[in-house]
Amino acid sequence: MEIAFETLIASYLEDKIGIATKFISDDLAQHLRQNLLKLDFQKALVAAGTGNEAKFVRNDKVRSDVIYWLDKSHNNAYETEFLIHIEAFITYLNESCYAGITGYEFHYSLYEKGSFYQKHVDQFQDNSSRAFSMICYLNENWKIEDGGELCIHQFNSNQHISPTQGKTVFFKSDELEHEVLITNERRMSVTGWLRRD
Repeated sequence: MEIAFETLIASYLEDKIGIATKFISDDLAQHLRQNLLKLDFQKALVAAGTGNEAKFVRNDKVRSDVIYWLDKSHNNAYETEFLIHIEAFITYLNESCYAGITGYEFHYSLYEKGSFYQKHVDQFQDNSSRAFSMICYLNENWKIEDGGELCIHQFNSNQHISPTQGKTVFFKSDELEHEVLITNERRMSVTGWLRRD
């Protein structure tokens, strides 16, 4: 577990974009994917939006994914296992980097074929509590032609990251503009933020 944590942190310190290919196990990723598909079948997911509180708006010309917030109160063994894993990472990050993280929020994210999310940053203009963004992908046997890459805009270049199962991406929420390119297949992840509340 600590090896994956250190891989994510070390690559972030080197490049401002942390990537670990096995941050979560294949077994956990498969269970989370099955749970997400079950929730989708039950129509529990809702259209995602942008902004917070009074500024919240849904606009499928900006983003067209659907989401479901994770919470231990759901009493789902795999959601809870994932969140405990995140808590362990936060402890490791705070102890090794003095990051000062005090909380987190995560949701499932499902992009159907043809869906996307235009260029944006993750931190709200009127609330700086989101410190780091994290995306954990749940897509088994993902191919280049499936699209749906995370495109991170950095300096004068773009980095394209394929959303393959088990891969986790980590970066500062207020620093890097990024977008989800149009996906040609159903694309799934657990996406969230480490917070300083």
